[in-house]
Amino acid sequence: MSAELRGAYRHCCEETRRAASNFYFAFATLPRGRREAIYAVYALLRRWDEIADSSGPLEGKRRALEGQRELIRALYRESTPVHVDIGDDPVLLAAGDVIRRYGIPRRYFEEVLEGLELDLRKRRYRTFEELRKYCYGVAGAVGLISLEIFGYRDLRAKAHAVDLGIAMQLTNILRDLKEDLERDRIYLPQEELERFGYSEEELHQQLVNEQFRELMRFQVARAREHFQRGLRLLRYLPLRSRPCPAVLAGIYQRVLERIEARGYDVFSSRVGLSPQEKLWTALRRSAASLWA
Repeated sequence: MSAELRGAYRHCCEETRRAASNFYFAFATLPRGRREAIYAVYALLRRWDEIADSSGPLEGKRRALEGQRELIRALYRESTPVHVDIGDDPVLLAAGDVIRRYGIPRRYFEEVLEGLELDLRKRRYRTFEELRKYCYGVAGAVGLISLEIFGYRDLRAKAHAVDLGIAMQLTNILRDLKEDLERDRIYLPQEELERFGYSEEELHQQLVNEQFRELMRFQVARAREHFQRGLRLLRYLPLRSRPCPAVLAGIYQRVLERIEARGYDVFSSRVGLSPQEKLWTALRRSAASLWA
């Protein structure tokens, strides 16, 4: 590995460490090669997420994401990633190397971009099936990218990787309800708001009543069903790769427990875990994953 490429991987590691403690705890459990690869992918996808969430004009964000799509296509067109005109961009240099080494299908990256583009034009979801398509793009497809890095023994692993990604995204939606409202985004399906007798107006008022608790209880149960199916992934992974998804699932499941413990009040303050809780969860889930 060249000094330039080694530096690119170090850059991606530092970006992940600064930006995402939840993921950093989990990624640290992987063997070095796979760990570096997942850092590079995370750094690239975080860049895309920041484009979608930026405060710029909508058309500008669409053009920026289309530009990222063209860069991905360029990386796949070249037999050797360093031939792509990526300038001094360490994230693209490392990501191109990961794509070549792990043979990640291009469509997975394109599906992530499609999910982010959907987020630019939709602020409400009528049914869970509509929401699931979004969750697949921004999280399920990420699970499939990660799976190629983890390694797997059976094609059935793919469905479980998707379920695990969707479970994590559903947890994010519940945790970030207040922040999304401030951006006029509601990911709770409109059909389910109506079913539980809780209005969008009450949601904007951040009203925590019995109808809201029943609605949230239903959402938490759905996320747990996806975690249950997603964690079946572990049996198809090499032993050294199992702790990473197990730790991620454990941290996010603890967030669900914390939401429940607060009577589903996700408005008064952000739900999260302390670094000590994350470390303890990581240790326990890493050990348990070896017996999956």
